[in-house]
Amino acid sequence: MLAIAILAAGKGTRMKSNIPKVLHKVGGCTLVERVLSSCEKINPDRKVIIIGHKGEQIKHSLTDHKELEFVIQQPQNGTGHAVQQLVPILKDFEGDLLVLNGDVPLLKTYTIQQLLAKHLESHAEVTCLTARLSEPDGYGRVFSDDQGNIDAIIEEKDCTSEQRKNTLTNSGVYCFNWRKLTQILSDLSNKNAQKEIYLTDAVTKLSIAKHLEIDDPREVSGINNKIQMAQCEAFLQEDLRNFWMNKGVTFIDPASCTISDNCCFGNDVVIEPQTHLRGHCHIGDNCHLGPGSFISNSSIGNNVNVIYSVMNNSVIENDIFIGPYAHLRPDSKINNNCKIGNFVEIKKSNIGQNTNISHLSYIGDSDLGSQVNIGAGTITANYDGREKNKTIIGDHTKTGANSVLIAPIKLGDNVTVGAGSTITEDVPDQALTIARNTQVIKENWSQC
Repeated sequence: MLAIAILAAGKGTRMKSNIPKVLHKVGGCTLVERVLSSCEKINPDRKVIIIGHKGEQIKHSLTDHKELEFVIQQPQNGTGHAVQQLVPILKDFEGDLLVLNGDVPLLKTYTIQQLLAKHLESHAEVTCLTARLSEPDGYGRVFSDDQGNIDAIIEEKDCTSEQRKNTLTNSGVYCFNWRKLTQILSDLSNKNAQKEIYLTDAVTKLSIAKHLEIDDPREVSGINNKIQMAQCEAFLQEDLRNFWMNKGVTFIDPASCTISDNCCFGNDVVIEPQTHLRGHCHIGDNCHLGPGSFISNSSIGNNVNVIYSVMNNSVIENDIFIGPYAHLRPDSKINNNCKIGNFVEIKKSNIGQNTNISHLSYIGDSDLGSQVNIGAGTITANYDGREKNKTIIGDHTKTGANSVLIAPIKLGDNVTVGAGSTITEDVPDQALTIARNTQVIKENWSQC
C-alpha cells in the first residue's frame, strides 16, 4: 500500500506575494497541481495534503480533486513537524509513505516510479531522492557510502565549511516505511540553527536509509522566490518546445515562445517568434501561427494562418486567415474558408463559411450566414444599456463601409446595406437598405 503526503503549509515569505506559494503558476498550472499530476499514474491508496498558511484558499483551489485528504499544520514548525500531523489520520495505515513538496513542480512520474522501485527492492526503511548540483547553495547535504547508504543529511545552515563542499544534495522527496517512521517521529527535536523539526533527522534515525541520485537535477528544482519560479518556467518551456519540435513542429525562435502542457499540434505547424499558447489548445495541420500572437483555450483546424492576433476560447475551422491585429473573444466560432482581417473584433458570434470581415469591424453576439461580406467599419451595436442583443445576418448579405446594425436585428439573405447606414429595423431577403441623412453642402463655408 502507498500513501502520498504533499507538504504545502509554508508561508513562502520570499515570494513577496499575498498568494500562497503553492498556488503560484508555472506553465499556466499551479505548483501544487503540477505535483498532483506527477502522481496520477502512481495510483496511491491515500493522498494527503498538509496545509497551513492560507490553507482554506489552497483547499478551495483543489475542490475538483475529490480524493484528497487535508491536514492542518499549525504552527508551521518544519517538515518533520508537518509529517507528525499525519499520525492521527494514518494510524491504521500499513505501507509506505511518499513525501513530496508542493513547491517542487517539475518532478516526473518516471522519477517517482524509480524511487518507489528502489525503495521496494532494497527493503529500505527510507529512500531519499538526491541531486548532485554544481552550485548547491541553500540545499541540505547528503553524506553516503558507495552503496547508496545514507550516513547523514545536514541542512546547509548546520553544515561546517568543509561539509558545504559536498555537492550531493537532498531534494526533500522521500519514501518511508510508515510503521518504522512512526516509531521515531516523536523523537525528532528542533535543536538546530532554524529551531525547526526536520524530517531529515528521521532519515538518520532509521536503520536502512538509501538514496537514489536523480539524472536531471532540474526535476527537483524548488521554488522559494520569483527568480526560481522564472527558472522553473524556463526549464518547463524548453522541455515542452523540444518535445513538439521532435514531433515536427517548427519554432522560428523557440526561446521567444511559450506553450502549455495541454497544447496539441498537427503536422507541419510553424510557430513564429513572440507567439504564446495557453490552456487547452488544439492546432491542426499546416497552420502558421504568429508572429506576435496569443492563443488561449482554442481549437484551430487545418490550414489556418494567424498573424499578430489574440484569440480566447474560440473555435476556428479550416482554411482561414486571421489578422493582423484581430481579436477573437470567448465563444466565437469561425467556419471554413473565412477571412478575419486587421483590427476586427469578434465576440460570442458564429461566422458562416466563406464569409469575409476584412477591416475595422466589431461583430458581437451575432450569427452570420455563409458568403457574407462585412464592409470596413461595420459595427453590430449589441448593448442597449441593460443587456446584450443578437444580430442575425443571412447568406450572401453585404454591409457597406461604416454601417451600424442596432441589435436586436435580423437581415435576410442577399441583403445589401448602403455605406454609412444606421439600421434599426429588420430587413427582408433580397432588399437594399439605406439609412442616411440627406447630404448638405454649404458653399463658401471656409470664408464665413
